[in-house]
Amino acid sequence: MRVLIIGAGIGGLTTALSLHAVGIEALVVDSVSELRPLGVGINLLPHATGELSALGLADGLAELAVATAEVVHLDRFGNEIWREPRGIAAGHDWPQYSVHRGKLQAMLLTAVRDRLGPDAVRTGLRFVSAADTADTTDAADDTGGVRARLHDRRRDTYVEFDADLLVGADGLHSAVRAQLYPDEGPPRGDGIRMWRGVTPAPPFLSGATMMFAGSNHAAKFVAYPISRALPSDRCLTNWVAEVRMPAAEEDPADWNRVGRVGDVLPFYRGWHCAGLDIDALITATETILEYPMVDRDPLPRWTFGRITLLGDAAHPMYPIGSNGGSQSIIDARVLAAELARTGGAREGAIGYETVRREPVNDIVLANRDMPMDRILRTVAERAPDGFGRIEDVLGPDELAAITASYGRTSAGRGRSPHAGGAAAR
Repeated sequence: MRVLIIGAGIGGLTTALSLHAVGIEALVVDSVSELRPLGVGINLLPHATGELSALGLADGLAELAVATAEVVHLDRFGNEIWREPRGIAAGHDWPQYSVHRGKLQAMLLTAVRDRLGPDAVRTGLRFVSAADTADTTDAADDTGGVRARLHDRRRDTYVEFDADLLVGADGLHSAVRAQLYPDEGPPRGDGIRMWRGVTPAPPFLSGATMMFAGSNHAAKFVAYPISRALPSDRCLTNWVAEVRMPAAEEDPADWNRVGRVGDVLPFYRGWHCAGLDIDALITATETILEYPMVDRDPLPRWTFGRITLLGDAAHPMYPIGSNGGSQSIIDARVLAAELARTGGAREGAIGYETVRREPVNDIVLANRDMPMDRILRTVAERAPDGFGRIEDVLGPDELAAITASYGRTSAGRGRSPHAGGAAAR
């Protein structure tokens, strides 16, 4: 069996490693001319960490990432609303990790080239179209294949690749998804603008804390370390600013758009939370990225013959609950397991979708309606000048709802029931 993977992000590279582990040939192509360690911080939930560990990547992850110990919610004045342990501290078999996305991608890329060969990932090839060459739609009939047409950007020519299965892992603006759903339109926004950055800063709280402050009804700030302390006694700190803004007429989700300090800073003047000077943290950031918070409506179908979708191409979601990269990893592991179990490309792809689509679509919808965000807004409304005891602001049921809202999105829903890591236990 031969699988062509469109997209060399976290999902695509993990798919290649997972397929190799079960004896299936894979080739990854990406439209960029060079894969560089770009981006900012992301989080991997314990079940995703377990799956990467099952691929022999546990030591590499431990060197790159910070094992998150707790999540803490504060109001804009730094008063504590709620906290809960994470990862090993919460009793999981595997850590929850905070890591630089580009460094994680680079680690996966190195592993793919080491295990599958130096030509297993090819760049400068843009997906144009694909067609199933089989004469039947019967999943049990595994004759035929899929032919992909790609644009070779270096030579400005078109090339064709034949495979048994094509996997669209090409992200939010997936060209593969656009072929399957040509009338879908742009991503769906919710009126929140995000600015993101990474900068050295003094460790705060436990040194392994994910901190949320404020409310995204107005302005919310998220920060967490993605490296151990540097010789300067600082660590690389990832931060996210979320501000509800009037809708823009044209606001494309461009992950590489550079933002301006002067646009984000006015919303956080005077904020000091968990020992962090938010104003100084933003000002010290060398490169700020700016884009809207967007997702897409859940799809009724991912698999069309020998073409299927994976990761953000299948289920882009709001960056809530640490699910983006985590669910892509689970997708990859389940797809490989189903292809190995069934022995057929079409049947395996349908089995993968059967396992994954509904649980992950539920997460997409759950991320749109987080009780946690409503409660944080309630705190801001009831105690606009801060508070002494959160019990004087929120009742027991409201506090319990925060824990429940996290459970809907980050406690392992959509995990693999039979892949190799912690999610199988």
